[in-house]
Amino acid sequence: MTINRRMSSSIQYQDSEFELNAIDLEKNPKDIKTSQNTSQDYYYLDVDSHASEEVVETKLSFFNRIASQLSAETKGIEPITDEEKTDGSLINAASMWFSANLVLPALAIGGLGPLVFSLNFGTSVLVIVFFNILGLLPVAFFSLFGAELGLRQMVLSRYLLGNITARIFALINSVACVGWGIVNTIASAQLLNMINQGPHKCPLWAGCIIIIGATVLVTFFGYRVIHTYEKWSWVPNFAVFLVIIARLKMSGNFKGGEWTSGPTTAGEVLSFGSSVFGFASGWTTYASDYTVYMPRGSNKFKIFFSLVAGLSFPLFFTMILGAACGSAAVNNSVWNEYYQSNGMGGLTYAVLVPNSLHGFGQFCCVLLAISTVSNNVPNMYTIALSVQAIWEPFSRVPRVFWTLFGNAAALGISIPGCYYFAEFMQYFMDSIAYYLAIYIAIGLSEHFIYRRGYSAYNVEDWNDNSKLPIGIAGCCALVVGAFGVGLGMSQSYWTGEIAALIGEFGGDIGFELGASWAFITYNIIRPLELKYFGR
Repeated sequence: MTINRRMSSSIQYQDSEFELNAIDLEKNPKDIKTSQNTSQDYYYLDVDSHASEEVVETKLSFFNRIASQLSAETKGIEPITDEEKTDGSLINAASMWFSANLVLPALAIGGLGPLVFSLNFGTSVLVIVFFNILGLLPVAFFSLFGAELGLRQMVLSRYLLGNITARIFALINSVACVGWGIVNTIASAQLLNMINQGPHKCPLWAGCIIIIGATVLVTFFGYRVIHTYEKWSWVPNFAVFLVIIARLKMSGNFKGGEWTSGPTTAGEVLSFGSSVFGFASGWTTYASDYTVYMPRGSNKFKIFFSLVAGLSFPLFFTMILGAACGSAAVNNSVWNEYYQSNGMGGLTYAVLVPNSLHGFGQFCCVLLAISTVSNNVPNMYTIALSVQAIWEPFSRVPRVFWTLFGNAAALGISIPGCYYFAEFMQYFMDSIAYYLAIYIAIGLSEHFIYRRGYSAYNVEDWNDNSKLPIGIAGCCALVVGAFGVGLGMSQSYWTGEIAALIGEFGGDIGFELGASWAFITYNIIRPLELKYFGR
């Protein structure tokens, strides 16, 4: 906050709070200029008294002081200026998602095809490729906005969805960030718990602390450290996956399985495809957060295709390997028992340790469990930006605080979750992922139909409620899309009326119905919103 005025009254300050003579402020309120930079490192009070001028520097907030001393990022949700856009590396942009997807959770998604939906290996591969492409393209596209506009994804959403709707999605995204962190941490803790069976094995609670602790170390420092970590963290994971491939080949358990057809197979394909799409598109609401420091003049085609490559290879490779592991487990009752009791972590242990590589296999399991940190890092960085985007007072709290708070919440829930409600958390996160399709449908509609280019976005309006779209159309689309999801979803705890018509066990078309209904609703109401409100 900068104050330039002549006054005889004194100014008192402590930390970043100060008091001014109320009468003087009322006389000349225009002399007070408040910076929109809500995480500014310093506030300056410029006091022009008679012929002299004094500059008084206030103290940083507690968390920003710590972050500044450790060279951590203190920037919040305010736009990144052109002067701050100094990261032009396409490798950084692509490797961010390369490492985040070459992890145990992606392996687990691929295993669902044979083990849960009874699809053969060939069908699983086709589903993995098609639905991953469908999910990753929006992530690559929305990443372009970070370089061009310097806006974080949940702030950008105010232009794409409307101000009110964007804040609702910011709330949902905050819950999703913590939720996925919990699910991922539980899976890794269960794998660590299986290693070194005996009195000295790693307890579940300790496994959670290890994973969350490592996540804190990376996310605390912000954008640059995150990109540096993700640039190299894929290497040990990839090495372990190569070992798994070798062990699958040597075991002789892998078989492609028989091809099937009919309504029931179609339903299983749709349900498996929904899981694949949800994982791939899950980064959509994070996308521009990781390109905001790229220069505005960066080649958009190069950014887009770099990100497509950085997303597609790990998603294809890891999920297809997961499907291969699942197909092998179908033919081996012992491996199947490990999967039923401990999920993909248990199956990975079965492949690598007993009657296999023993001690070295356990070491590989440790590396794979730690790989979850790469997947948790985007969640725990973006949660800070999502919370700040919900409500203005939250944006005044430094990013590093929300990052620590998000990790603490994930840790606090994941420890009891390991023992009591791990399955519930997985179901809950499977359901919350449907909102991504609605988000994509509304966002793409606004950009391509109503704005038609980056020039239609005035970055200076990012926090001006009087100039941003209200969000009536977005809210209506969200509600109608949610009804579509309810009718089209097929989960173990709920099968919608439309989904139940597909095959013997139903087919999940929740994200397809949610996206299409939201698209139709938005494009019916949005022209009326523009006509009567002008924004």
